[in-house]
Amino acid sequence: MSKFAKKKDAGLPAVNTASLPDIVFMLLFFFMTVTVMKDSSLKVENTLPNASETKKLEKKDRVIYIYVGKPTSQYKAQFGEEARIQLNDKFSSPNEVGDYILSERAKKPQEIQNVLTTALKVDRNANMGLIADIKAQLRKVNALKVNYTTYDGDAFNNLQ
Repeated sequence: MSKFAKKKDAGLPAVNTASLPDIVFMLLFFFMTVTVMKDSSLKVENTLPNASETKKLEKKDRVIYIYVGKPTSQYKAQFGEEARIQLNDKFSSPNEVGDYILSERAKKPQEIQNVLTTALKVDRNANMGLIADIKAQLRKVNALKVNYTTYDGDAFNNLQ
């Protein structure tokens, strides 16, 4: 007889799960820091026009958005059929645009306050008089860098 006995087929060792919680929390923190939350929900109908010469904005953190269009079906009873201005999550008048731009500019870091762009997302059927009122308010607060957001395509499709 031998002094040492042979082990019978022990099988595979158990999987070490000691580092599993670390990996899970590392992935959780990664996705929490990288995920961008939606700024505002759209309360106006916004069918953007087409343009043949477009350029993509590079840095989205330097853009202040103003939406213009007819209220959606759930807001038509309260606000009517006319085109409205949406600033963040509320309807506003043209007179409130200047204060909105100044408050949004104050929220941004000092080094980018002078290079902010105001992006107008205007419905293709909106009244141009309302756009002129917005632009007048933008001039008053010295927000002269304006971008009209459009779809890339044939500009002649806007005539339909």
